[in-house]
Amino acid sequence: MNVTVNERGASKVAVVVSPDILISDSQSALDLMATIRYNQGCDKVIVKKANVEERFFDLKTGLAGEVMQKFTNYHFRFAIVGDFDSYTSKALRDLIYESNKGKHILFLKTEQEALDALHGV
Repeated sequence: MNVTVNERGASKVAVVVSPDILISDSQSALDLMATIRYNQGCDKVIVKKANVEERFFDLKTGLAGEVMQKFTNYHFRFAIVGDFDSYTSKALRDLIYESNKGKHILFLKTEQEALDALHGV
C-alpha cells in the first residue's frame, strides 16, 4: 500500500494506491483508518473502487452499512473513486446519490473530484 498526502492549506487528504483489496470487512476499514491517522495524520482518505471488496456494492450483504458506519463513528471522511455506472441496483444507486449529497462518504468518478470534495472546494 502506497499512501501520499495531498495538502491544501490546513486540509490533508490521504490518497491510497494499492493492488490489493483494502476494505473487505469492518475490521479492515478500522485498520485502514488507524494506519492513515497514525502514519499520515489524516482523517480524510481516498481509495479506488478496486480496493474495496465487491460485496460492499451488494447491499444485501450489509458490508456497505457496516463500513460506512465505522467511517462515520470515527469521524473519517471517505471517498471511493471509480465507475459506478455498471451497477443496476436501485438501492445502491440511491445510496450513492444520498451519500454524495453529504460530506462524509462519497462515491466519485475521479481522484480530482474526490480531492476537491474532501478539501471542501
